[in-house]
Amino acid sequence: MDLLLLLKAAVLGIVEGATEFLPISSTGHLILAGDLLNFMNHEKRGLFDIAIQLGAMLAVVWEYRARFFNTFAGIGRDSVANRLVINLAIAFLPLAIIGLAFGDKIKAHLFKPVPVAMAFIIGALIILWAEKRKHTVTIESVDDIRPIDALKLGLAQAAALIPGMSRSGSTIIGGLFFGLSRKAAAEFSFFLAVPTLGIASIYSMYKDCALLSMADMGAWMMGFIFAFISAMIAVRALIRYVSHHDFTIFAWYRIVFGIVVLVTAYTGLVDWSVA
Repeated sequence: MDLLLLLKAAVLGIVEGATEFLPISSTGHLILAGDLLNFMNHEKRGLFDIAIQLGAMLAVVWEYRARFFNTFAGIGRDSVANRLVINLAIAFLPLAIIGLAFGDKIKAHLFKPVPVAMAFIIGALIILWAEKRKHTVTIESVDDIRPIDALKLGLAQAAALIPGMSRSGSTIIGGLFFGLSRKAAAEFSFFLAVPTLGIASIYSMYKDCALLSMADMGAWMMGFIFAFISAMIAVRALIRYVSHHDFTIFAWYRIVFGIVVLVTAYTGLVDWSVA
């Protein structure tokens, strides 16, 4: 087993787990980190990314295991459980439909460091705009979300098809525009990650099953484990953070990160091989 490959897999797992549920774009960070580490070829990288996304997703399932268990146990009998399942299904649809229609074109043109860096900065400006607006809360908890709210949140999440925009960030900041409390927006983003990442992963593995290889299993497992652990830490930290702070710090992080990538790309300080 290639120890350097395992180390790279662990690093990318940490990057995925730490960024998946923060409004800073896990996809963008993975594209940039994977390019710097020269990790696997493009086709196999896609399958590896699926493995670590599943690790991050399962961290949410474990963290909210009581809520998920009660929801599934109450389907058909409990109005709160029914509402959550319906809302998640509605919110998932926009990204699924738009992704199927334009996903390949987006990957061909935008999954590159420079476009990702530009999306980092644009997303940051949207966060700063959202935080400067008067935030009137009309939806305190996830249980107060209506189907029309779920549709709006799903449309916001679809912006994350552009790498660097952030799935969680688009959903959370969209939630602020639509009157959700910070905690409700963050938690709905967590819950929405389960069908979004789960179904997308199953579809991608089915489509690229010919690339599956036991020789890569060690790297996938290493990335999966570290993604699970780092995602668990990030989810708990974000819930504590949003109880007392806004998202401005993430916007400035995105701006600095994006500028660094653009400067290093255009000055040649870093050889962004896929830029």
